[in-house]
Amino acid sequence: MAAEAKYSIIREVGRGNYGVVYEAVVNKTRSKVAVKRMQCNVPENAELALQEFWALQSIQRQHENVIQLEECILQNGQVFQPISHHYRKSDSHLLLIETCLKGRRCMDPRSACFLWFVMEFCDGGNMNEYLLSRSPDAQLNNSFMQQLSSAVAFLHRNQIVHRDLKADNILISHKRGSPIVKVADFGLSKVCRGKGNVNQHRFSSACGSNFYMAPEVWEGHYTAKADVFALGIIFWAMVERITFRDGDTEKELLGTYICQGKELIPLGEALLENPNLKLQIPLKNKKSMPDDLCKLLHDMLAFNPKKRLDSFQLEVRIRQISYGKKCQRSLS
Repeated sequence: MAAEAKYSIIREVGRGNYGVVYEAVVNKTRSKVAVKRMQCNVPENAELALQEFWALQSIQRQHENVIQLEECILQNGQVFQPISHHYRKSDSHLLLIETCLKGRRCMDPRSACFLWFVMEFCDGGNMNEYLLSRSPDAQLNNSFMQQLSSAVAFLHRNQIVHRDLKADNILISHKRGSPIVKVADFGLSKVCRGKGNVNQHRFSSACGSNFYMAPEVWEGHYTAKADVFALGIIFWAMVERITFRDGDTEKELLGTYICQGKELIPLGEALLENPNLKLQIPLKNKKSMPDDLCKLLHDMLAFNPKKRLDSFQLEVRIRQISYGKKCQRSLS
């Protein structure tokens, strides 16, 4: 993909509306990487690519459960220009890249304009595929919940709101033996400028995936607590293996919802229509979920954001639940 042939693409591993992900190798070391290509020939796509770039490069220190960006490469025609996220000293250089992507070059359809993201490779696929190919495991679920709550709290401390958390956007790595989750796909994320509590920043553009969107996102007035609602959907679906079939891809996906006849209504939309809706948690088997986890999910999925946990409170609470922990025999 570059003149020096720094990387060799092996195969395509994923494709979405705005980008394609490949498995690749670093030619010098033969180590595997994931390469995501986002086309930027139209301003809308350029904006998504830049949001992902700004989010990943703005993290001052890495977190084990957030995907690691190795470098970003701007392609304009046949010219490839690395813009590593370590290159933080030259904000004017990064702003120039943004101007180029959003401006004149994007309007010329004859000139290929892409951002290539080179990231760590995750050998376990996404969390949705990983969990649905295995039998339910309370200890694994507990580990994933702790890892994800830690990752989202880290992002929020760094003023990053993900806005599209779902099992398909969470990857699995086996580098250290036990499965490690990695929050990925920051195309809809927002980096909140300025200091202070991330929960004070307000957003108005409704975005994300319908089945994971908080009630207030549907209205277009929300904060970082929308990420906690999305995690609540993921946690509940993960514990009880609640799935739905995506109408476009026909894939089976982890996610909770409300049934109205044969129609599946996203939980956030259902709560917006009826704020007094009582969530039936657990939905299937009461023995599968201890009371403290039920209470935690209710607090994550509260209709009123003021009554909902924030990510920092969640990080503490998730360590205290009894679900998935080995029973200790008391010695008398």
